[in-house]
Amino acid sequence: MNGDLERSAITRLESPSHGTFGWQVRLQRRGQRFAKFFADRTHGGPEPSLLAARTWRDALIQRLAGSGNTRVCNPSPRNSSGVVGVSRITIAGPNGLQYYFWQATWCPSPGQRRCVRFSIRRHGEDGAFTLAVQARNTAIQG
Repeated sequence: MNGDLERSAITRLESPSHGTFGWQVRLQRRGQRFAKFFADRTHGGPEPSLLAARTWRDALIQRLAGSGNTRVCNPSPRNSSGVVGVSRITIAGPNGLQYYFWQATWCPSPGQRRCVRFSIRRHGEDGAFTLAVQARNTAIQG
């Protein structure tokens, strides 16, 4: 798995007052929930319990993929660009002229939203789109 997916569906739980330390795997497929807790104490520490959680999660995903319990997601009809967070927008200026942009949108943290626009007139259709995709990718990678 790549770096973004190393802890996908895995959460660290630490509750000193309850003596709970470990990793929890939680997945949901077609309304059915799957969860399992991997205690540090049982597995010999944080790293071994994380490895056990990943192994269980990967086996579960493999099993679900072979069971027909997965679904094929089609792109949303609202997304015409094909790239999440990138859209083509039109703005009416105060002079009545229309201005066209490709806009990249992302959330740097909960409750915050950022966007940047690239003029189609200045960069061309493909250039503005490419810049918007690059800007979003750069912003969400940190």
